[in-house]
Amino acid sequence: MKPIETASNGTPENVTIKTDNLQQRRQTYQKVLDGRKQPIRGLWVRNSRYYARLAVEDTSGVTKVRRIPLEGARTAREATDAMRKLQTQREENELPVLKQTPKLKDYKETYFKFFELVKDAKRPATIQKEKGAMKLWVEHMGETRLNKITRAKINDFIAKRQGAKISGRTVNLDVIALRNVLKRAIEDNLIKSLPMQGMKPLKYVKTKKDLVYFNEIQAVCEAGIKASKNGQQFSDYIKLMSFCGSRRDETLRLKWSNVNWQNKQITVGADGLSKNGENREVDFNEKLESHLKDMFKRRAPDSKWIFPSPQRGIDDVHAKTFKQSLDLSKNYLLHEEKKVSNFTFHDCRHFFISYCVMSGIQNMTIAHWVSHKDGGVLIGKTYGHLAKGYKQQEAKKLNFEPVILQPEAEAVA
Repeated sequence: MKPIETASNGTPENVTIKTDNLQQRRQTYQKVLDGRKQPIRGLWVRNSRYYARLAVEDTSGVTKVRRIPLEGARTAREATDAMRKLQTQREENELPVLKQTPKLKDYKETYFKFFELVKDAKRPATIQKEKGAMKLWVEHMGETRLNKITRAKINDFIAKRQGAKISGRTVNLDVIALRNVLKRAIEDNLIKSLPMQGMKPLKYVKTKKDLVYFNEIQAVCEAGIKASKNGQQFSDYIKLMSFCGSRRDETLRLKWSNVNWQNKQITVGADGLSKNGENREVDFNEKLESHLKDMFKRRAPDSKWIFPSPQRGIDDVHAKTFKQSLDLSKNYLLHEEKKVSNFTFHDCRHFFISYCVMSGIQNMTIAHWVSHKDGGVLIGKTYGHLAKGYKQQEAKKLNFEPVILQPEAEAVA
């Protein structure tokens, strides 16, 4: 291999290369010569870009010889200075980690392993959702390395998801999952910036949820008892969420010790794993209290959980999910040609909030029961239309005519 000669100012001089072999020679590393036409040890050039050849330790402590690009070096003199600086940093153990940026498919494993070790960093449900989204990103990105993830590739992913009729809200959550992984990569000094920086989330129209009626709740519960071997537990689970507005997973983690019979309250999220990480007390209403008392009579004597796992064996663990029972219930109703629409566990929470609003309960009180941190703003926006009749009754009290107010003494007399 013929070394590159440099002029007195350090810039490479023209090198005679055969025309038919030009492309091949441009892609090879060539030694750089000093002003006396002697090779500069450890310094190489390719396509006018300078490299230092150094023995460095990788992240596992193994020493390897690598060619390191000398960013910003435009002449042999500048490249020599940059190489000597790296050599000094190596001797003083201040050399930054020099490694190839990992692929997205590999780094995501590192990302999730961190949260397996740091238990309280993220909720398990959040991690599961991120894993689902990252699986899609890896399928889309293939062998792409973190530093090669571009805005164009992200937009291509978004376009494909939209083309598959995936809602804008879901696609936005997918982008957030990728952003969280790349933020961690920035903290690990693997990349310098986020490729989605400045991107605006997709706009979407939130579909208005139809009002769920109690006869639908009853129908699902009765079908579950007939169709599933865990039907009674499933029915109790559906009714409890419908009468207190608790979320799917936090309901499964409820213990009998969370029920305060004296104060007539049930504490939801006492384990700190609720969506907001906080617990709240839901005051008994007539149906909630009656249902809890009925369940208490039938409770499993060997378990602390309100919904113990049917397959718990000698270990006292709570049920993980009643999804199979829900599917069996809906299939049974479909076979019986009874309408249940697309009933989900979240419909139970929607049922509770809807009837709280229509019962005239203050939004702030409802917000506390269902763990909304906005003081009832979201409930007012989402469920305000349900209180139309009550608002009309209040409007009738408005009087624009002059009103004569009697002195307090006369009023008492």
